[in-house]
This record gives sequence, structure tokens and C-alpha cells, in this order.
Amino acid sequence: MTRRQIMLVFAGTMLAMLLAALDQTIVATALPSIVTDLHGLQHYSWVATAYLVTSTITVPIYGKLSDLYGRRLLFLVAIGIFLVGSMLCGLSQSMTQLIAFRGLQGFGAGGIFPLAQATIGDLFSARERGRYAGYTGAVFASASIIGPLAGGYLTDNISWRWIFYVNLPLGALALFVVAAKMHIPFKRREHRIDYLGTAVLTAAVTSLLLVAVWGGITYPWTSGVILGLAVVGVLLAGAFVLVERRASEPVVPLALFRDSIFNVTTATAFLFGVSMFGAIFFIPLFMQKVIGVSATNSGIVLMPLMLAWVATSVLAGQLVSRTGRYKIFPVIGSVVVVLGFYLLTRLNIHSTSLEAVIDMIVIGLGMGMVFQVYLVAMQNSIEPSQMGIATATTQFFRSMGATFGVAVFGTVLFNRLQTEIGSLVHGVDFQTLINAPADRIPPALAHKLPIGLSVSLHTVFIGCLVVGVIAAAISFLLKEVPLRTTSNVAAALSSELGQGDAEGDQAVAETAVRR
Repeated sequence: MTRRQIMLVFAGTMLAMLLAALDQTIVATALPSIVTDLHGLQHYSWVATAYLVTSTITVPIYGKLSDLYGRRLLFLVAIGIFLVGSMLCGLSQSMTQLIAFRGLQGFGAGGIFPLAQATIGDLFSARERGRYAGYTGAVFASASIIGPLAGGYLTDNISWRWIFYVNLPLGALALFVVAAKMHIPFKRREHRIDYLGTAVLTAAVTSLLLVAVWGGITYPWTSGVILGLAVVGVLLAGAFVLVERRASEPVVPLALFRDSIFNVTTATAFLFGVSMFGAIFFIPLFMQKVIGVSATNSGIVLMPLMLAWVATSVLAGQLVSRTGRYKIFPVIGSVVVVLGFYLLTRLNIHSTSLEAVIDMIVIGLGMGMVFQVYLVAMQNSIEPSQMGIATATTQFFRSMGATFGVAVFGTVLFNRLQTEIGSLVHGVDFQTLINAPADRIPPALAHKLPIGLSVSLHTVFIGCLVVGVIAAAISFLLKEVPLRTTSNVAAALSSELGQGDAEGDQAVAETAVRR
């Protein structure tokens, strides 16, 4: 692969990531119109739940299969399934169809992020990989800004169906680039697929995700459904460990957890997933219902967070590539994130939009030094043959953390709000109350709701702060080892050359990659 070919493949992976990231943000804006058109308000949450469950449970499966069959094949499968699901979502004539096809779409989306990250890990050495971290951050920042705006425009001016159809040309281009240009050296080996482990993992994760999504909202935490799912999920998780210990080709190799860098990365991915998404999910609610800004302006407050994230992600990546040192960045970044969470706990009924924006900037500055640098450290530590599953497992823990964070903090918010407003909330549907325009809120609640929400969200932000402190403490345990200067592609080319000494072959391979 020449340098031009490598950059074309990199562009294709970025396009695929943009495709999946946009889908996460564009649908939320259109959901009210969708449920009205398809007459399915009672199934509102399932549109997101179906996608969330399938996209999460497939992450480690895609990662493992890509190690066995190669990134290109699995990338094509993932994008293809995603596009088919997108087309069918746009053609849906009922909520049942839409929910089923969102689940199908999730089966494809679950492979796009981890396979893209693993491909980047193959293309570039750990030493130079940080240089490209800013691009991945820019993808998510762009999706966070473009998604809600595009979703609202398409829904208002054309049709909500076009939020799904718009995926087709972007996905077709990504599919073409991957099919035509992604020819990463890959050595296939004899293997056995861990069907039992895959089935047990799928059942365990589905059970635990439904506990997080349904608990405290759809069903009480003490209901038989939630307790039953929790027990089943825990038992299946234990069974999964036993199955993987005996499997010849485990879908999630337990040996990965013997690597301290991998453990620190997955632990902080989960914890920051809990705290970060807990904060991001509820700050627009604070802006709308406490400060009193419009829905559009409440979404704009997240833009500074994303821009700050991209800025420090690019800077940290450049410094990692130049110096070869990485530990200092997640440590400093974690401390800055904790500072941002602390500032969130200072918000109250008298706060302004400017204060919230400053808090978001601080969190973004910290996060930009955390996620991508952790990924570089982890990919540098594990064996190249396990790049796919290790990267996917990190993504899996982050997704699980985000899901549990939003669900648990949502329940905390609901319970605290009931306490604050007391009997006035009794008999009033929580979701209806929160989403109602100001002029349609009962007069008895109109002046108490902002105060109650401010106090309740204060509790949520304290929870985010506590989880962030734990993640920051764990960041100090990260070991620093020399970053590799040879990419997996160069190493594969070197092994295929089979001429001369190892150092000479490596030099030839690295020259081929730099061309």
C-alpha cells in the first residue's frame, strides 16, 4: 500500500464513522414527527432501544470476526447491513416495522465504529497514530452539530423518511472506497467460531441493557421484570466467563484482561461513558427548563464542548506523535474533566447560559486529551492479531457506560424531582411534564418546576462528578511503554518479504508505507 492508498482508506473509514455518528444524532430530532405520523407514541422509546441494544451487543462480535476474517470483509458487511436497514426504516409504514428495521440498522452500526478504529490502528504505527486522533474527534463534533440541524430541516421541509434516505449516498461512497481501496495485508488462520460464547454474551448484554433502559421509567426498579432481567443478566455474565475460559477461540479473549493498560483503558472508558453522557444528556434539559432558553439554543450549548474536544484532541495527538509520551495527557485531561463536572455542580436557578457554555468548554478540553490517547496506548500494548477485538471491547465498555449513565441518572433525576415538588407531581406523567411547553404547564407547577429541576439536576451532576473522580484516580495507574514505530501493515509486509535480516525487511516495509 502506498501512502496515497493508505490515506484513501483512512478517508473511507472516516466517512463510515460520520455515517454512523450522524445517525445517532439526526433521528432524535425527528422522533416526535415519526410517532405522530405512524401513530405509535406508546412505542416511542423502543425506536431508540432497539437500535441501542443491537448496536451494542454486536460490537465485540465484529471485533473478533475482523481479527479472523480481515477488516475489509467485516467493514463491507457492517456498512451493507446499515444501508439496508436505513432504506427499510425510510419505507416503514408502522411503528412495528420501524422498530424492527432500527434493530437491523443497529446490527450494521455496531461494527462501523470499532472496525474504523481498528483499521486506523492497522494503518498507522502507535507513534504516528495520535496525529490522526483529531480527525476522529472532528467526525463526532461535526455529527453532533450537523445531525440535529439536518434532522429538523429534513423533517420540517421534506419528510422524516429522508433522515434515513440521506444515509444511502454517503454509505454507498464509503462502501465503494472500502471495497476498492482497503487491501490491508491479512493472514487467515485456522479457527473455530465461538457460537456458544456469542449467544451467551448477546443474551447477557441484552438483559442488562434492558434493565438500564427500562428501570425506573417503564417499570419500577423493584418490579419483577427488572429484578428478573438483572438476575438473568448477572447469571449469564458469569456463565459467559466460564464459557470463554474453555473456548478454543473465545469471542472475547480473557487474556486481554491480564494487560494492565487494557484494563485501565476499558475501566475509564466505562466510567467516563457514565459521567460524560450523563452530563451531556441532561445539560440541554437544564438549559431549557431552568435557565429558560429555546430548544435550539439548548442544543447549541454542546457545540463549544465538541469544538474544545477537537482542539485538545488534535494538540494531544500531535504531541504524542512528536514526543512518544502519552500518560501525561489522560492524567491531565481527567483532572480537567473533573474540574468541569465540579463547575456543573455550581449551576443553579440563577445561572446564565454563559456559565453553562464555560462548563462545557472545560469538559471538552479535558475529554479531548482522554479517549483517543487511551486508545493509542491500548492498541500499542496488545498484540496486532487482537487489534479488532481489543478495540471493539473498549468501544463496548464505553457504550455500556453511556447507557447505564443516562438510565441511572435519569432515575435519580425523577426520584429527586418527586421529592422536591412533592404532591404536586403526583398523578402527572413525568415525561409529559418535562417535555411540555411553558404555557401548558399547570400554574401550580410553573414556578416550582425550575427550582425542583435545578436541585434535582444538581444531584445528577454530583453523581457525574463522583464517577469522574474515580476515573481520574484510575488514570494514574496507566503504564507508559515505548510506542511502536512500525504499523501493522508495515509489519505484515515485512513478514511477507522474507528476505534479508529482520531490520532490513522492516526498513523496506516502512519505506513502502511512507511512499
